[in-house]
Amino acid sequence: MIGVIEYGMGNIQSVVNALEFLSVKCTVIHEASEIEKAEKIILPGVGAFGEGIEKLRQKSYVEALQKAVIEKKKPFLGICLGMQLICKESFEFGHFLGLNWIDACVKRLQVPKHYRIPHVGWNNVRIKKKNRLLAQENNTGDSDVYFVHSYYVDALDADFTIATCEYGCEFPAAIEQDNIFAVQFHPEKSQRAGLAILSNFARV
Repeated sequence: MIGVIEYGMGNIQSVVNALEFLSVKCTVIHEASEIEKAEKIILPGVGAFGEGIEKLRQKSYVEALQKAVIEKKKPFLGICLGMQLICKESFEFGHFLGLNWIDACVKRLQVPKHYRIPHVGWNNVRIKKKNRLLAQENNTGDSDVYFVHSYYVDALDADFTIATCEYGCEFPAAIEQDNIFAVQFHPEKSQRAGLAILSNFARV
């Protein structure tokens, strides 16, 4: 059973719909106490880092997630803002401390003036190393996926960065560290490639 965290940051129904399309059992988590019942956890999200981490604290999700993911090693997938929130800190509209699960910070995309911010739309993801999340049957190559973001995880050379994307600059598109997985793009909006990623996570 995959638990999808509801904390008021973006519409999570598209994630649930994608999992149900794959016939993957899932439930929406509304309270911190429900996290313990989930075998795997997805933290989606759209919006600002500061508001996101504050909402997690207000609902006591921080402590529950720490216990489930860090102590009990339950598989975890962060999507978009969910990827950024697991970092040490963010410099989006100020300075905020994150969950500190990976040694990285969140910064604004540094792109040439003719590039639009936010980065919205389809873009190619390039796989850097063998991994359990992005590899597909008979296809371990690159894929086009859907992005919506203005900030990124500054960890391009980190061992846990498994894929990158180019949009005026190169940035991490996906990470994998033990039981922790995260993607900057939206697999639930990325059609076939995104469904394959969610299916891979369900099988971890």
